[in-house]
Amino acid sequence: MELFKIHKTIPFMKYSKILNAISFLSFFIAVALLVIKGLAFSIEFTGGLVMEVNYPQAAPIQQIRTDLEKVTGGEVQVVNFGTARDVQIRLPLKGDKTSAEMSAEVMEVIHQHDAKAELRRTEFVGPQVGEELATDGLTALLLVIIGIMVYLAFRFEWKFAVAAIIANFHDVILVLGFFSLFQWEFSLPVLAAVLAVLGYSVNESVIIFDRCRECFRKIRKGTPVEIVNTAITQTISRTIITHSSTLMVTLAMFFFGGPALHYFALALTIGILLGVYSSVFVSAAIALYLGVKREDLVKKVRKDEITTDMVP
Repeated sequence: MELFKIHKTIPFMKYSKILNAISFLSFFIAVALLVIKGLAFSIEFTGGLVMEVNYPQAAPIQQIRTDLEKVTGGEVQVVNFGTARDVQIRLPLKGDKTSAEMSAEVMEVIHQHDAKAELRRTEFVGPQVGEELATDGLTALLLVIIGIMVYLAFRFEWKFAVAAIIANFHDVILVLGFFSLFQWEFSLPVLAAVLAVLGYSVNESVIIFDRCRECFRKIRKGTPVEIVNTAITQTISRTIITHSSTLMVTLAMFFFGGPALHYFALALTIGILLGVYSSVFVSAAIALYLGVKREDLVKKVRKDEITTDMVP
């Protein structure tokens, strides 16, 4: 499906060196931010208190969040749980206060506006659970990267596999860099979004690499740079349709999904935009830097095979 056709090849690789320099600088800054500032981990990773409160009517989510943030002095997660009358509250422990003291303090604030609100459950999440989640998340990330490299090496060629993985690292590190710079909360949904960005980014690279292979076979006299420019130009309509549709969904979640989906949708939106950029100006450019050529993708036919085919 094509909304429009571009009859003249766009010289994308003409700007690759400048954009790659910007990408390298951005990557370095993101790594520095992660080392210096780190991530603002949620209580799933750092430990904290989880409470479930039942209201006799629809719970005023925004008012509860505002009141609790004033008391605790930190960011508090307040979301509906099950029905509009059930609320789940997540907040970090402060100082030497126990979970019982924190829950009593929270309920005191809640009862100032609604005395009939009832505490249904209180659960403490220890930091050791967070360490296990962080380890499992890093393991999952590593396994995904290895799987992508093996898949691309078998389907295309090792130069494309290396280029795609570098582009994926670029996207993931920059997403994490944004979260570190602005100290947005890094929770399990955000970790899931980062893993989704990995798959999304490599999908776009595979589309371009597949078209590169076709163009190498059809355009015999073109240089590798011309082939890559042609492949990207031919897929640009598909890229606009696909990513515009996906961004409509993520932006809808961002603006209308509430606090529970806010950072999840934000991570996906940033990752999708970076995935489009990196598949064109990072992965394709790196493949050219590595010296990809027609012989890497087009299988040579031996003379004895040609002779055998000609014998009746």
